[in-house]
Amino acid sequence: MEREGAGPATRTGAVMDAIRRRIATRALLSGDRLPSIRGLAAAMRVSPSTVVEAYDRLAAEGLIRARPGSGFFVSDAAVPLVLATAPDPVERAIDPFWVSRQSLDAGPEIARPGCGWLPPDWMPVGALRRAARSLSRAPDAVLTDYGPVRGCLRLRAHLARRFAAEGLNAGPDDILLTGSGTQSLDLVCRLLLRPGDTVLVDDPCYFNFRAILAAHRVAVVGVPMTAAGPDTDRFAEIAAAHRPRLYLTNSALHNPTGATLIAPVAHRVLVLCARHDITVVEDEVFADFEPEPSVRLAVLGGSQRAVRIGSFSKTLSASVRCGYVAARRDWIEGLIDIQVATSFGGLAPMAAEIVHSVLADGSYRKHMEALRRRLAYARREIGDRLENLGYRPFLRPRGGFTLWCEVPGPGGAASLARAALERGVVLAPGEVFSVSGEAGRFMRFNVAQMGEALVFEVLAEGAAAAESVPDARATLSSPG
Repeated sequence: MEREGAGPATRTGAVMDAIRRRIATRALLSGDRLPSIRGLAAAMRVSPSTVVEAYDRLAAEGLIRARPGSGFFVSDAAVPLVLATAPDPVERAIDPFWVSRQSLDAGPEIARPGCGWLPPDWMPVGALRRAARSLSRAPDAVLTDYGPVRGCLRLRAHLARRFAAEGLNAGPDDILLTGSGTQSLDLVCRLLLRPGDTVLVDDPCYFNFRAILAAHRVAVVGVPMTAAGPDTDRFAEIAAAHRPRLYLTNSALHNPTGATLIAPVAHRVLVLCARHDITVVEDEVFADFEPEPSVRLAVLGGSQRAVRIGSFSKTLSASVRCGYVAARRDWIEGLIDIQVATSFGGLAPMAAEIVHSVLADGSYRKHMEALRRRLAYARREIGDRLENLGYRPFLRPRGGFTLWCEVPGPGGAASLARAALERGVVLAPGEVFSVSGEAGRFMRFNVAQMGEALVFEVLAEGAAAAESVPDARATLSSPG
């Protein structure tokens, strides 16, 4: 893969690659002196300034080091550029990291209908550019200093007003800004969980929930998800049998199913959580995609029973990371200490300024209004096309960009995902979302990432191949 900003297409990149090759093949060993700047410039027919830039970049990488007055030398800790061949992505085990790794590493030539974010041309890039330009007028401390431990007060106050409008009583000091929604969840887990504890999640659930909980070495139990929220009968049975410490969920436009929690289910869940001393952690990262707000566990349960986490990665920018936690005051104090210990401070001031600027000037509201309309059309169009191919939606969501569909034929989603990856298409098979492993016949589709003809070509081929394979269940049950 070409190195960003210093690829072999540039003279500087060519010099850097030549030095890397000499080190990798041990033509230059640790402690050896590199050719002089003028000597290498003459040998490679480039200017001395090009060699200077190449040496400076290699020194910044730690591959070489400068000795004033003596020249440049190979670092003692120098290693070959490539130590081992990465495993074939297609052959990698399909686990909670599978979709993330394929989606994040995919180049622009790869189609990503399985990823969990919107394409750049669906995001408010103009508003982000204006906000970024305004940083040139910001105080020097915004550009150079650490932020306050709770994060930017203006942004926390803005969030507090938003929360109050929906009935959540959380003042600015009850809110902690973090580097991302994922970091918010990690901090909450560090505060409230110990290895061996049990956490209840929806089945299926967001696959990174499973990855984070595995990192915290806790047991994970799934409760079946319905179109109206978790199955409360099973919730009651699991709560009594496993005594989970936390219940982790998306109640607004559930990921991956798109389901919306309804009030009777929400009340029943909170009653059960109170009875069994279970804390609710409610991730509302998709809440702003709703046409109208749905019921929230954090609002009904209050800060003593529920923790709200979220971010703007899905709606504003995944590059300008900004997450938050709203919880009872003593827990916020504990979360602050953990965040200081693990990252020395809260949300970066520059990120806070950009996010607050877009939220406060009306740009975000207008962006979301237009985005909800655009997604409503995409869900209808893509949902119809998928259904015509035999991919049946679990439900038609009220908002958001995901469709949870049953795949045609007996082969399952994993085999389809592997075949698609060989064609340059990243899909999200149901296995990565399911604690029980019972979602193997489902696939999550991102309707905003399905504009390329190749995506439907691959899906049509998968459906056609599925039709040609006899269903083993039918074969086993047939007479004779």
